[in-house]
Amino acid sequence: MGAPRTLLCVELGDSSQPCVYLSAGVHGDEPAGVFALLLAVEDRELDTRFSYRIWPCMNPTGFDARTRESVDGLDINRTFGRGGGSPEAKAIVMANRDRKYVLAVDLHEDDEAGGFYAYAYGEPAAAERAVDAVTRGGIAVDPRGVLRPDPAAEALEIGGLSLSLLLCRNAARRTVTFETASAHALRERVDAHRLALLAAIGELARSLGDVEAAIDPEVGRDTELL
Repeated sequence: MGAPRTLLCVELGDSSQPCVYLSAGVHGDEPAGVFALLLAVEDRELDTRFSYRIWPCMNPTGFDARTRESVDGLDINRTFGRGGGSPEAKAIVMANRDRKYVLAVDLHEDDEAGGFYAYAYGEPAAAERAVDAVTRGGIAVDPRGVLRPDPAAEALEIGGLSLSLLLCRNAARRTVTFETASAHALRERVDAHRLALLAAIGELARSLGDVEAAIDPEVGRDTELL
């Protein structure tokens, strides 16, 4: 439709450090993740042992209109196949080409959920730690907890390629999607995303530390790889 739109991409931290991918707002009616990412950056909550590539709002026209779809009427999160089937997806795919991440996190909301839950593609530890952190934070967790879908089956079911499916195929060994319950208060949803995000990054730091300790005899001689 030729509507004006600008995607903000933020590079944060020392580029020599392992890179974490963070994104939110691919569905315009899911604002909690957008606010959670912006607040995490503003409050300097992100672990400085990593660098970050952050897309805080991947569907700005939908966010402005408070609609799931973009101004083009597209569910952007079904358009990440074949180089991108929407203007937004094309821009994100091109910008991420040949990039590799130690962790990728995409923040969402679910209008049918009873509380927070997560999808884990690949190693599930980051998602499990996130659910545990939200639970300990006193925020409702959906009975589904951590789901581990089959990527190929999910792509067929949704009739396209989501961002998380693209990332777990090509760019990130650890890919997680967090879902908050959109029927709950916005403050609670934002807090759930922040708790989950920081817990996932904390688990990443722990797991990479375990690897370093297993390789380097001068770091934690008694550490075992999990």
